[in-house]
Amino acid sequence: MTQQPTGLIDVHHHAIPPAYAKALGDRVAIPGVDYPTWSAEASLDVMDRHSIAAAVLSITAPGVTFAEGDEARRLARQVNEFFAQTVAAHPDRFGAFAILPLPDVAAAKDELAYAVDELGLDGVGLLTSYGNRYLGDPEFEPLLAEIAERGLPVHVHPGTPPAKDLATFDLPPSLYEFTFETTRTVVSLLFNGVLGRLPHLKLIVSHAGGTLPFLAQRLTYGPTIGKYLTDRAPADVIGQLRGIYYDIAMSATSFALPALTELAAPDKILFGSDYPFMPASHTTENVEGFTRFPGWDDQQRTAIGRTNALALFPRLAGA
Repeated sequence: MTQQPTGLIDVHHHAIPPAYAKALGDRVAIPGVDYPTWSAEASLDVMDRHSIAAAVLSITAPGVTFAEGDEARRLARQVNEFFAQTVAAHPDRFGAFAILPLPDVAAAKDELAYAVDELGLDGVGLLTSYGNRYLGDPEFEPLLAEIAERGLPVHVHPGTPPAKDLATFDLPPSLYEFTFETTRTVVSLLFNGVLGRLPHLKLIVSHAGGTLPFLAQRLTYGPTIGKYLTDRAPADVIGQLRGIYYDIAMSATSFALPALTELAAPDKILFGSDYPFMPASHTTENVEGFTRFPGWDDQQRTAIGRTNALALFPRLAGA
C-alpha cells in the first residue's frame, strides 16, 4: 500500500514580495494569467494542509526584466532582502532562490555574491531567456560557471516567448508555451556545449522538463538531420539530460510522469506545487498525483518528495 507523503520539500513555490508587486504595478506580468495574491501565512497554511514541510521561494516570470539598469538592480536587491527576512522568520519552513538583474551579467554576478555570501540564500532562480537570448548563449556562461563553482542549485522557470510575432491564439503562454520555452533553453545549453563544460551545474528545470522527456531521443538525431551539427551535438545527449533535475509542478499526472521517469533517474526528480500561480486546489491535485503514481516504490517516493531536495538544500533538514 502506498504511504501518504509527509515532510515534502516544495522546490517550485512562488512568492510575491510587496515591493515587487508595487514595482510591477499595472503591468501585465504574464499575458492572460490571473495574478494572485500572496503572503507567507497563506503559503504556510497551504503547506500545512498538504504535508509540505518546507518550500523554496522564487519569483516567477517576468522576474525583474520589466525594469532596467539601476531600477532592476534595486528591485532585485529588495526582493532578495525580503526573501532573507522571510527565511529568517521561518528558517525551517522556507528557503529562497535569489533573483538576479539579468541580462546585465556583471550586475547579476554582484547580486549573486551579495545574495549568497551576505544574505545566505539557498540558490539562484533564472528565467529561460532574457531579451532574445536563451541560457545557452555564450554571454551567460560565465555566470552559470560561477553558480556551478559555488555548488548552488539553480532553478529555471519559463517565461513568455521572446518572439513578438509568435501566434498565441489568444491563450496564456503558461498554458502550453512555457513547456516549449523550457525545452528551448535546455536545447541551447546542450548544443552550445554548456552542459558538457559545466557537468557539476545543479540545474533544476520546471514542469517535468517541458517537452524534454518526449523529445529526448529525437534530440540525439542532430547530426543525422544535419551533418554540420556533428561537432556541436553532445556525444551523450541522453546522459546530459539525465544529469538535470526536474520538478513536477503541474506535472504529477498519468500523462507526464511515465515519460519523465523513463528519462530521469528517481534521484533527479523533485516535488513542486507552483503555488500560488496555481491555486491550493491544484496543490491537492499534484500531491495526490505524486502519491498515487504507480511507477515509484515508497523509497523512491520519499526521495522525490523530500530527500533529493535535501541533498540540494541541506539547511532544510530540520523541516
